[in-house]
Amino acid sequence: MDYKEVYEQWLANPYFDEATKEELKKIASDENEIKERFYMDLEFGTAGLRGIIGAGTNRMNIYVVRRATQGLANYIDKVDKKAQGVAIAYDSRHMSPEFAQEAALCLAANGIKAYIFETLRPTPELSFAVRHLGCVAGINVTASHNPPEYNGYKVYWEDGAQITPPHDSGIMGEVKAISDWNTVKTMDKAEAEKAGLFQVIGKEVDDAYIAELKKQVIHMDAIEAEGKNLKIVYTPLHGTGNVPARRILKELGFENVYVVKEQELPDGDFPTVSYPNPEAAEAFELGLKLAKEVDADLVLATDPDADRLGVRVKDKNGEYHDLTGNMSGCLLANYEISQRKAVNGSLPADGALIKTIVTTNLADAIAKGYGVNLIEVLTGFKFIGQQILGFENSGKGTYLFGFEESYGCLIGTYARDKDAIVATMALCEAAAYYKTQGKTLWDAMIEMYDQFGYYKDAIQAVTMKGIEGLAKIQEIMNSLRANPPKEFAGHQVTAVRDYKADTIKDLTTGEVKPTGLPNSNVLYYELTDDAWVCVRPSGTEPKVKFYYGVKGSSLEDADEKSEIMGKAVLDMVSAMTE
Repeated sequence: MDYKEVYEQWLANPYFDEATKEELKKIASDENEIKERFYMDLEFGTAGLRGIIGAGTNRMNIYVVRRATQGLANYIDKVDKKAQGVAIAYDSRHMSPEFAQEAALCLAANGIKAYIFETLRPTPELSFAVRHLGCVAGINVTASHNPPEYNGYKVYWEDGAQITPPHDSGIMGEVKAISDWNTVKTMDKAEAEKAGLFQVIGKEVDDAYIAELKKQVIHMDAIEAEGKNLKIVYTPLHGTGNVPARRILKELGFENVYVVKEQELPDGDFPTVSYPNPEAAEAFELGLKLAKEVDADLVLATDPDADRLGVRVKDKNGEYHDLTGNMSGCLLANYEISQRKAVNGSLPADGALIKTIVTTNLADAIAKGYGVNLIEVLTGFKFIGQQILGFENSGKGTYLFGFEESYGCLIGTYARDKDAIVATMALCEAAAYYKTQGKTLWDAMIEMYDQFGYYKDAIQAVTMKGIEGLAKIQEIMNSLRANPPKEFAGHQVTAVRDYKADTIKDLTTGEVKPTGLPNSNVLYYELTDDAWVCVRPSGTEPKVKFYYGVKGSSLEDADEKSEIMGKAVLDMVSAMTE
């Protein structure tokens, strides 16, 4: 059936409500818009759904959400785990409460109990809730840091991590198998409540989550000594972080927390930023203004679902420095591992620091420096969660810290997704600890570089929207496979990892060995002088991403090398897309 027929079907089918049909009637003369909305089903990928809100099969709406949930319910039934129930959370985006409720009522209609949060909650608390309530799965309605027109739907399994094999392909298969919208179940909310299949959750889970965060504190003594003297500016960027971040800081004894008023309240329009991404400089404009007014030591910003944390820290001259996800991740990794060692006298013999393949090589140097294992996984925090589960199941391996370059980390194993609330807490704790030694967080950062090496990492993302964009991204990947680069900015390629072909080819010896990681459309180039470049299409946005890292002899040298590498990467992309 072509897209026009599907469009007509939606207009004719009594299953779809009148408001949906009215929205579709308004685009009747816009062929391209009809095509964009109906040329495909919004793909249920390895993390779930993410797309623009609106009517159509390629959009986020109650019907697409309901169908995805029916697929999940069918899979839960197949693996005979209906009795465990499913936890559901949502963020501040448009339609998030409605999508969450639709998911809950679809589950209830399938005889699966839904535990739904009373109001918006952060992603990491959903991950925790799945484990805390003994659920088989979790659903989180969020599009993370995407622009306001987007929403999404992430699925978690019973370990608290986003779905990984075999469950991801199992659920995807069940969703794809639903061709008749009329087979998707739902029921009345009052009936679902009466049947005990719709339960609202809140305070009890909040309190248990906060208690777990407190267990991760290493230096309560430092917080007691300096917590009241630290000045912290915080912004939730109109998202879910406001209540839990302020609560944990207050309860630990950080008395001077200044919240950016203009960004404090939940708002799906995200009116103060073009998109709510703590990686972007604009997310910090209001926070830095406030920081200068109150002379804050650090400025923190969480994204709408509070799994990513952006950081600015003040040096002794009063200047604020931007910490990338790699920098803040390494700063926390170094703090957590060094202080665990200092307090306990040693580190576990099987201790592990886990990072993704596109995360900085500084992590490798830190792991080597402390004599702990460095484990590399594919991009996506769920693969870090998968490693933790492997440790638990085998009884071998102790999780010390895990992070990825995209501004996310996890301290402890109470959750299995990145947690910006625990990262907020830990960075403030680290700031208090270093303050007891007369140091700033920036001083600690420089000391770490001096100790482990001057690594600099960056990313270039090229956006390619629509049908043509998808084809172009694929063309770039095909071209790189057919004609692999021999060098980048004067750094020779020494090995090529193709995670789709599961090969690592050593260009010096010609030796080929497997990557040891699951199949993924990613190319990674190992370069001379500890440099690297990695290319992968984004799984959540219409982008192809180019990650790269260099090592310099000083901060200035690393900055210079990184700039040259970034230009070389962009020139290559330009040549390929002309």
